[in-house]
Amino acid sequence: MKKRVVVGLSGGVDSSVAAHLLIEQGYEVIGIFMKNWHDTSVTISDDCPWVEDSADALQVAEKLGIPFQTIDLSAQYKERIVDYMFTEYKAGRTPNPDVLCNREIKFDIFLDAAMQLNADFVATGHYCRRETTEIKGKEVHHLKAGLDTNKDQSYFLCQLSQEQLAKALFPIGELTKPEVRKIAQDLDLVTADKKDSQGLCFIGKVRLPDFLQQQLKAKKGNVIEIPRDIELTQDPKLISSNAIHKHTAPYLLKAEMGEVIGEHNGAHYYTIGQRKGLAIGGKPLPLFILGTDTENNTIYVGQGEDHPALWRKGLNIIPEDEHWLRTDIALKEGDSLDFDVRIRYRQPLQKAQLTRSEGTLHILFEKPQKGIAAGQFAAWYRNDELFGSGVIH
Repeated sequence: MKKRVVVGLSGGVDSSVAAHLLIEQGYEVIGIFMKNWHDTSVTISDDCPWVEDSADALQVAEKLGIPFQTIDLSAQYKERIVDYMFTEYKAGRTPNPDVLCNREIKFDIFLDAAMQLNADFVATGHYCRRETTEIKGKEVHHLKAGLDTNKDQSYFLCQLSQEQLAKALFPIGELTKPEVRKIAQDLDLVTADKKDSQGLCFIGKVRLPDFLQQQLKAKKGNVIEIPRDIELTQDPKLISSNAIHKHTAPYLLKAEMGEVIGEHNGAHYYTIGQRKGLAIGGKPLPLFILGTDTENNTIYVGQGEDHPALWRKGLNIIPEDEHWLRTDIALKEGDSLDFDVRIRYRQPLQKAQLTRSEGTLHILFEKPQKGIAAGQFAAWYRNDELFGSGVIH
């Protein structure tokens, strides 16, 4: 009997080709389009008309000769993703909704819906690979980077568990984007030349300030410039007593360290490392966001990409925000291991040492990193395998 796979058809070329490849591999394939968003007032409609995406997904399903249906997950998406985003931005943190969308929607709620259809697996158009081996008599699933290094999306799956990975297939992980487009063109699929979607997972490109202003109202506050030659200290509340990791805590920025150079519309609209959106000119060098204080509605800026407050040697991850996909090698108290780490999608992997001390996971980079922001996900790899991830504290 054929194994049954439910494919998340997004109306894009990647999931379209994923469905075709699964058919070729002998699976029974069902296509489902996830509708996760109704409010078009904050979307840039030309970049994400979900109605058009759904119609394209239907055309692909008809062309491939597979059953198709639409599932409305907008209520769950609002609860698990949108509300989380508002909470994080309100606290002055920088969330990554795409990572959460994969953990909470595609490989949880959508996976459950697929299992109700007696599916053996779910599949997506992610550029990554899954391999399975046996370690000490136990089946272990490995999440590996896609072979197309320009499109590798393993980072977005960094919060998956062994149980979720066991049910996941990534048919295009061995292909490059041009190869995927060529297959779609040869099949004359409507999505063959469709441009890649951008923005929030299954919502599309969003005007983030408009989106946030649904709940986080504009509020004038001070923009304070921190001089480049200021002596910086780590936040004492977040410094580990382990001297090796004294550089992992964020810098302590205070109003008295600089001068007011303008106003902003709300500290929760900005993130560390951001350059655009300040509308303050007249400086010799571009201004970058160095820190945000949502409690006092203040943002701190500095001139130049090489401002010392923009760079840090490390970061901390507290236990409740730490996740190991490879639980068999999770660090125990006092352990240290070398990994390659990235703190945002598309960032080149950076050499680092992970150490668990006093329950906290410390990541100390070989070279200082720019724009480390609380709320982002750090993901650690060895070779091309993703071992774990965590929310930066």
